[in-house]
Amino acid sequence: MAGLSTDAILTLLQEVAADLITSRFRSLTEHQVMEKNPGDLVTVADREAEVAITAALTAAYPDVVVLGEEAHSADPSLLERYLAADHTFTVDPVDGTKNFVEGSPDHAVMVAESRADETVRAWIWQPEHEVAWVAERGAGVWRNGTRVVRTPLRDVSAALGATSTWALRGKQLGHLPTMRLSWVCCGVDYPHLLDGDCDYIIYTRSNAWDHLPGTLMVAEAGGAFGQADGSPYTRRSDVRGLVVAADPQTYAMVQPLAQEALTRSR
Repeated sequence: MAGLSTDAILTLLQEVAADLITSRFRSLTEHQVMEKNPGDLVTVADREAEVAITAALTAAYPDVVVLGEEAHSADPSLLERYLAADHTFTVDPVDGTKNFVEGSPDHAVMVAESRADETVRAWIWQPEHEVAWVAERGAGVWRNGTRVVRTPLRDVSAALGATSTWALRGKQLGHLPTMRLSWVCCGVDYPHLLDGDCDYIIYTRSNAWDHLPGTLMVAEAGGAFGQADGSPYTRRSDVRGLVVAADPQTYAMVQPLAQEALTRSR
């Protein structure tokens, strides 16, 4: 089955974003914003965009299992079907929903495709920044058509870290510089790491829809990632903590420090 080309899926995300997300940016009404849980926002844009993307993917790949963030929230049993499937997609229709609701341009549409346990393609579309990040396993990661590669750090002891884990913000790992708060949106965090604005990121949660796109991109740019306990991160991972770094040496240094810090922050 030919399915959809990488460019076709990017176009799909851009068209859905224009129709259902960007059209509502800074114009959401009160009834279009809801709470799934206290402080965990969802909007009509999230839900409608996910339905549209999922419909297009399942039309092209009738046997695929699509794990959408909002579909999983409505039906947690979807995760079991996703974990049992060989061919899957993850969809995060508006990553950074709180940013979106607050009128910040730092939000994104993210999709990743996996075969077995390998992420094979990934897309991040930042509609307000008009930046598209696309990766294919073994073929690199591309920012608006230009290939991106991270140069390994000369001095890993000067590595700049970021985290969205509130208990770790403003803290140091060992003798490394103090960590900054991340951009609190994986679809913006990972591109900042790829652009060299930070050298490692620490997360507490490792939901597939949040991290499969960015981790493939980091790997294709020469970086490294894994769970905080040092085990590999895959779409089936459920261990607390994820470490993403610009290069393998930085990951090797940060991982044990991050594991210790996350254990203390429980």
